[in-house]
Amino acid sequence: MSAVTRDFGGARQGVFAPVDSRARVDAVVRRLGDAIELGLLADGEQLPGESDLATRLGVSTVTLREALMALRQQGLVTTRRGRGGGSFVTVPEGPAEERLRGLLIAWSTEELRDLGDHWAAVSGATARLAAHRTEPDDLVQLGRSVEQLAAAVEPPARSRVHGRFHVELAAAAQSARLTREAIALQTEVGALLSLVLADDECLKDVCDRHRAVICALQDGADDRARTLAEACVRLCVGRLVELRLATPGSADGSPP
Repeated sequence: MSAVTRDFGGARQGVFAPVDSRARVDAVVRRLGDAIELGLLADGEQLPGESDLATRLGVSTVTLREALMALRQQGLVTTRRGRGGGSFVTVPEGPAEERLRGLLIAWSTEELRDLGDHWAAVSGATARLAAHRTEPDDLVQLGRSVEQLAAAVEPPARSRVHGRFHVELAAAAQSARLTREAIALQTEVGALLSLVLADDECLKDVCDRHRAVICALQDGADDRARTLAEACVRLCVGRLVELRLATPGSADGSPP
């Protein structure tokens, strides 16, 4: 069995993985901002020192400082000087939905669709492998996550459990690389899914699809598991694209 942790707390590892080389300031802001919204970084938590954090993210200290400045302007980070100082996570007050819609505006529909293609490919591959490699304990844990998702009331809690399911699915495939990729994807998109999973009908649909994936894994039906996992991802990303287009003030959207 893969040594990669099955606890969603392991998703924190992906928070500080190197960012994409394109538009690195924006990539750092998005990575850390989404991690805060997703709850992977707690209110009041101190971030690693600038030099350490820049090294972990694979960016220069200049790039990191620009990103931290942007996060401070968004109210997501507070920097204290002097002894005991540093940069600390600050979860702003106010409706989470408004903050998340602000994050959503930073994505173009093309970026969301590209993300959906990537996520579907990863999810489909992990489901196909898991159909051959999963063990009984994996199915129990996946089933438990689905029921917790169905019972969750608040959208942030729903997005956390939803993300945990996908990380557990990758762990069931016994692929450390795919699990790390699943974790990184959740730090990137997990917070935004609160907007999608706030809809009870969509939540029910997603839970039903997750249960169908588990049944396919149990049957060892690799192609069916892959198809079902990909379809579930495309459903969620499709809803995000719809919300993006309907968000007022978006560059490629139109007023609702």
